[in-house]
Parts: sequence; C-alpha cells; structure tokens
Amino acid sequence: MQYIEPLFRPPSEARSLILQVSNGCSWNNCTFCEMYTQPQKRFSIKPQSAIDAELALIAAQGTPVRRLFLADGDAMTLSTRRLRAILESIRKYLPDVQRVSSYCLPRNTKNKTAAELSELRELGLSLFYVGCESGDNLILERVNKGETFDSSLAALETIKSAGAKSSVMILNGMGGRRYSEQHAINSARLMNAAQPDYLSTLVLSFPDGMKRYQDGFKDEFEPLSQHELFVEMHTLLNTLELEQTIFRSDHASNYLSLKGTLGKDKDKLMNLVNTAINNPEQLTLREEWQRGL
Repeated sequence: MQYIEPLFRPPSEARSLILQVSNGCSWNNCTFCEMYTQPQKRFSIKPQSAIDAELALIAAQGTPVRRLFLADGDAMTLSTRRLRAILESIRKYLPDVQRVSSYCLPRNTKNKTAAELSELRELGLSLFYVGCESGDNLILERVNKGETFDSSLAALETIKSAGAKSSVMILNGMGGRRYSEQHAINSARLMNAAQPDYLSTLVLSFPDGMKRYQDGFKDEFEPLSQHELFVEMHTLLNTLELEQTIFRSDHASNYLSLKGTLGKDKDKLMNLVNTAINNPEQLTLREEWQRGL
C-alpha cells in the first residue's frame, strides 16, 4: 500500500485495512484540526486504477481482510458513482471484507440521498464516523466548522434512514471556560435528537499551539483544566437521554477512560465522573505524558 502520510483512523479501526482513496480533507478549515495542514496533505482523489492496483496487491498476499477503512478524512466527498466503483472493486479483490467504514463530514451527505447511502451500505459501506464536535452553533461558527446543529442532525438522520450506522465524535473542552456549559448541553441535545449508534468524546488539544483557535474566539478562549473537563463531561452525561448508544471516552486524549451503553450505564458513568471531580486520587487517571492526539 502506498500512503501519503500522516495517516489517521479511528481507534476502533486499529485492525482494519486502511485504503487511502483520497488525500487530506476537502474542507480543511476547522481551527481545531491540524491533521491535514501539511503541504503533502492537500486534498486530492486517488484514481480508480491506482485503487484497483493496491487492492490486487493485497489480494495477492492471501491475507484475509475482514474490515476496511476508507481514508483520508473526507472520502465521503466522493460521488456516489466513485464510491460505488470502489466498493465493487473491494468485493472483487477482497471478498472476505464484512464491513467498510469511513469518516463523514455532515456536508458529505448533502449530495447523497438516503437511497444512495442505502445502495452503498448494501455494497458494504455500513459505518460512518461523523465529526460533529459540538451541537452549539456559536462554537461551530467560532471554530469555522462550516456546520450547524441542524446540518449535523440532518446528516445523522440521512445515515439512519439508509440503514447504516453512525459513530459521532464530540470534542470535550471545545468552548473553553466561557462556553463550556452550553457546549455540553447543546451537544447532548444534538445526540438526543439523533440517537447515534456510537458516541465518543475526545479532549481538545493543541499540538501546534492555540493562536489559530483563539483567533476565532477573539481571544476569549481559555482552555479547561482537568477538573473543568470532568465538570463538562458530567454536564454532558447528565443531559444525555440516549436509548441504546454505545459510549466511549477512552481515546488517548482523555484523562479518564469511560465505557458503557447509554442509557443503561448512565448512573455508573456519572458516578465515575463525580469521583474524578471530587476525589480524583481514588482513580487511575492518565498522566500528561501518557496522553495522545
């Protein structure tokens, strides 16, 4: 496989084959994201002939592939026609693949109907990782996400209508001290309306510094302390009213690892967060050097 690095994938795709069908992100304006800012990560789409050649090479190695992730950060911006051709090639060369997944910006669904997504699901593309980040319109505007509460909800509803699954990401700490509570509450409101299959939270981090991010907030952004991140998580969990959503807050960026199903495990998770707020010494929290992006 030939990759244009750096390459990113969700933690749950650790054992999946990564097929890079596009490079970078077609939007690439979010002030919190440094994933695709390097010169070599300028957005481009890989030719079908190159994709077929890579799939043929993997097939020739004889190693069974069960799961496959379409990279980079914006593969779903490809047309339904292109995605159909890719999925048909995957079936041809790697018939053992049981699930194909991809990142999906909410805007990616605007040019695809539920019927088209359903067709792609039948060809194997059944899980979409949707970076909503927040349900608060002010914060989404400040970070130049190019999405709103309504556009994110519409995307998640289209995915559900197609019979596919969604895994949503929310960024803990995204509103800073001033907007922490409304970030948590409105993000929970969005999840309550969408009822995604999976929900994960990551902690906002700044590997290349905060200036670009702070500029969008007109210098009113102050990052949350560890304690404040736990308080925000408590507000999020307390506001969530989910019926059957697998919840994970175990990304390397999180200080406290949380796993459960919402709503049946809500009380258990909130008790853990309460302990982190009031008696953190009773828990095993990640040290700064243990945390990752």
